[in-house]
Amino acid sequence: MSYAIEINGLRKSFNDQEVVKGIHLKVKKGELFALLGPNGAGKTTTIDMLSTLLKPDGGTALVAGYDVVKHPKEVRKRISLTGQFAALDEGLSGIQNLILIARLYGFSPKEARSIAEQLIQSFGLSDAKDRMVQNYSGGMRRRLDIAASMVTQPDIIFLDEPTTGLDPQSRMGVWEVVRTLLKQGTTVLLTTQYLEEADQLADRIAVIDKGNIVSEGTPSQLKASIGGKTLAIRLAEQTNEATINRLLADHHQLTGFQGHDPLDFNIPVQEAILASQAIHTLVSNKVPIDYFSLSEPSLDEVFLAITASKQKKEVVQ
Repeated sequence: MSYAIEINGLRKSFNDQEVVKGIHLKVKKGELFALLGPNGAGKTTTIDMLSTLLKPDGGTALVAGYDVVKHPKEVRKRISLTGQFAALDEGLSGIQNLILIARLYGFSPKEARSIAEQLIQSFGLSDAKDRMVQNYSGGMRRRLDIAASMVTQPDIIFLDEPTTGLDPQSRMGVWEVVRTLLKQGTTVLLTTQYLEEADQLADRIAVIDKGNIVSEGTPSQLKASIGGKTLAIRLAEQTNEATINRLLADHHQLTGFQGHDPLDFNIPVQEAILASQAIHTLVSNKVPIDYFSLSEPSLDEVFLAITASKQKKEVVQ
């Protein structure tokens, strides 16, 4: 198996606080691998080490076959990084930005113009190519920023939360750009806190929480890991979460996860019969249920289940 990225025991601390705690990962060539986790989980620190912006405190990382500590220049020749904020000159037009970057990489004026025109077209910015970047929307800036990362046609591109702050339509536009990169054979390591984004784009996902990789697999594997189905319950009136979970645990060894709306609960179940039994138990104990449904689990349930399980283990230890 040929890997674009290999991480073994990678660690990083700031002011005696360990933020990346000996993680292990392998990313295949040509795949999109998503590093999924909340703010402060260690995603950006990991990206910064892989892109040679930060030196690891321990462990090893090979990017495009080169050690990030021993051969940082070789790594940089083969990668590109798009951070959380667009690194563009707002006083230049879209195409002027791309031409400038190409010239800085040593391309001739003719080559730089050709590369810029191709990228502008590929990323759907032809109508705005002569417009000042300061007048671009958030989604257009992000597309241009990713286009700038492709000037040298890198083997590997790091996208650090590329759709943070974008509206849903702009986010989907960036997703299409990312899919275009994959069709070209580019390896993409994406960090995100958006579960839907990882579900839509990733070949494989690693869930990172508090500096640790707590689970890894394809979206389907992660969903299957917490149960074959999700029982979604809508309460008729607010009920104590602890009461519901005590009933579920005592009678069926199940755990419910309260949604953003306190009236909503999601319960992973291995079999449909368990869903029926859980509903019977709750109703028999006067839990006011308005309606319920049974469906495939989402990555939201996966993440909540995985992190909740990890927290329980930490408490026990």
